[in-house]
Amino acid sequence: MSSITGIQGQPLEVTVVSCSKLKDTEWISRQDPYVCVEYGSTKFRTRTCTDGGKNPVFQEKFIFPLIEGLRELNVLVWNSNTLTLDDFIGSGKYVPLLPPSIHLFFYSHFSSPSIFRIQLHKVLSQGFDDSAWPLQTKTGRYAGEVKVILHYAIANHQRHKSVSSHAPSAPPYVATTTPPVPSSYSTSYPPPPSATSYPPPPSYHTTGSYSYPPPPPPVASTVSYPLPPTAYPPYSSHPPSSYPPQPSSYPPPPSYPPPASAYPPPPYPPPAGYPPGIYPPPPY
Repeated sequence: MSSITGIQGQPLEVTVVSCSKLKDTEWISRQDPYVCVEYGSTKFRTRTCTDGGKNPVFQEKFIFPLIEGLRELNVLVWNSNTLTLDDFIGSGKYVPLLPPSIHLFFYSHFSSPSIFRIQLHKVLSQGFDDSAWPLQTKTGRYAGEVKVILHYAIANHQRHKSVSSHAPSAPPYVATTTPPVPSSYSTSYPPPPSATSYPPPPSYHTTGSYSYPPPPPPVASTVSYPLPPTAYPPYSSHPPSSYPPQPSSYPPPPSYPPPASAYPPPPYPPPAGYPPGIYPPPPY
């Protein structure tokens, strides 16, 4: 059970609602009960319920300033007499020990009035209690019940404050800084660091004198960087008309017709053995 502190001077509302099953102290007429409520040195008395008998109704509210460390509230029920002293009917003490159901158990098994205690812890911790509390006579016998409503308005505020003070605090949130994202692409935004962390790609040459054109230039930025040395020819918007001839290990084919010096001239006149022809031929 957690201790309740900080109640000094705080208001405690006590409403005496009614009594039931009271011990009857009158033999002929109906009794006229009233209730006295005591807390520390403060005492209040309800009006007399004339002819209330065993089940009087009061519905009266009193406000007590709480005292730190004092957890006992006394309720006494009397029968009002006109000519003689008032008759004591029963009393009940409200202290922070046990709930009413346990007190009834002790009352049914023990007759000592020192065991008969009723708690106030519920109203001080939860702010509200509307239980019916049993009464006892001077000899510790059952004398009926009294219905009392207790209200402590500060209880909820103190409970929330206590929970928040004992709750483990979460680690502070550290916001990570994130660079702002531009609404539109701007040339004033510097290139990412990765653009300069790698050297330019090496030049690739074929077996011939032709080399591939360089890739298209990156998007322009405000920071200008020197162009890396490259063996690429200037980039042209039109592809080359033809590729240069590739080297070959075979000699070029001979040209036709062969030159005059390639073959010796035929003999002239024709060699002997064949008579020269007669031109024009003789007539037949």
